[in-house]
Amino acid sequence: MNEPRTEEANGPEGPRGDAPASPSAGRAPAPRARSGEPLDRRLARAVQTVTGRSLGPYQSAIVRIGFSLTWLAFLLRELPHRHELYGPDGPWSWEMARRLLSGNHAFTVLMWSDDRLWFELVYGLATLSALLLLVGWRTRAVSVVFMVGVLSLQNRSVFVGDGGDNVLHLMAIYLVFTRCSQVWSLDARRAAREARAARAGEPAPDDRVGPLLWTVLGGFLLAATWFGDVTGEWWVLVLLWVLWLGNALWWVVCRYAPGEPRTLLDALAHLAHNAVLVVIMVEVCLIYATAGWYKIQGSRWQDGTALFYPLNLDYFTPWPALSELLGSSGVMVMLLSYGTVIVQVAFPFTLFNRRVKNVLLVAMMLEHAGIALLLGLPVFSLAMISADAVFLPTAFLVALGARAARGRDRLLKRTPAEPLPEQRRTGEERGPRTLVG
Repeated sequence: MNEPRTEEANGPEGPRGDAPASPSAGRAPAPRARSGEPLDRRLARAVQTVTGRSLGPYQSAIVRIGFSLTWLAFLLRELPHRHELYGPDGPWSWEMARRLLSGNHAFTVLMWSDDRLWFELVYGLATLSALLLLVGWRTRAVSVVFMVGVLSLQNRSVFVGDGGDNVLHLMAIYLVFTRCSQVWSLDARRAAREARAARAGEPAPDDRVGPLLWTVLGGFLLAATWFGDVTGEWWVLVLLWVLWLGNALWWVVCRYAPGEPRTLLDALAHLAHNAVLVVIMVEVCLIYATAGWYKIQGSRWQDGTALFYPLNLDYFTPWPALSELLGSSGVMVMLLSYGTVIVQVAFPFTLFNRRVKNVLLVAMMLEHAGIALLLGLPVFSLAMISADAVFLPTAFLVALGARAARGRDRLLKRTPAEPLPEQRRTGEERGPRTLVG
């Protein structure tokens, strides 16, 4: 898991970054601005920061792993009940779904046919794409399939979900625009092998999997356009076409014009990645801020008894003895109720204080772990923990990856690779941080 920090492999995997970074991406950042520095130089340096490299490679990778694992766990857990949840045997029939979707125009490919074989194919592809996104194989193409699978199944039966589905719904769209396989992925391993081969003077291997994969996806996109009247919102089809044509342009530029056009596409990819990373952070802050402020308005949260009621509902008590033990303590219920509100309301205001932010981040993750254990909502909790991971410190994630790599080597009884030679340090290595510290 502990791969070198490198861009993803070269090939038609899209402008997110399945290709080496532009020459400008590896340069050391300019010195810090002085108080009397002109405004235009400050703006130029800010533009260079957001277009010169993709920030938060470890954060985007852990978000990718978290949400793909969440969706994969849900699909595997509900595999015996898939026909009742999303398929032809469910109470929400195909005809009822068709009538609803004709009004709200939600995107789903399950409306192409009510055949059982078609449903099994879509469910299988959704499961496979979650697994491939988890390991980071051809992430650009697989992330698109992942998004289509999430939207298709969730929009087929809109009454199935526990709140985490809404977060997963949005994050599946956001991940398409991020360079989330720079580390901890098979794409990163492939890029590292190609970089070593290039340094050794060996010819680059001919990539045939990428073009073949995108050709197949182009065929599905033509079918989606053909069934456009029942597929759903037009903007999703436009987005899919933009992604497909963008990757075709990326492949042509990488193959025939690797100079300034490639540098321009790299800058656009960096910009898109960084912008979406900010959107994800804002999304998480909005979720907690709105949840906290709505709780403040509730009388049960004001008197500190709100958690008593779900702990005594049979539907939300997978461990009745544990729920009864916790719910019988009035002091504990009051502390947890008030603590939940305080943490949710305060978190957005602590983003620029790393120490306080990290403390509240741990508190929120523990809160969601408690929700999974006490209320029986593991998918919701795992989705929220995955979203929270975008704020984790880089140093912690690097250490976590190194420890996971050592554990993998011990488990497989492999000899660790020799350490890389000492390299000249740049400004980026001095203090790797997230966008908020």
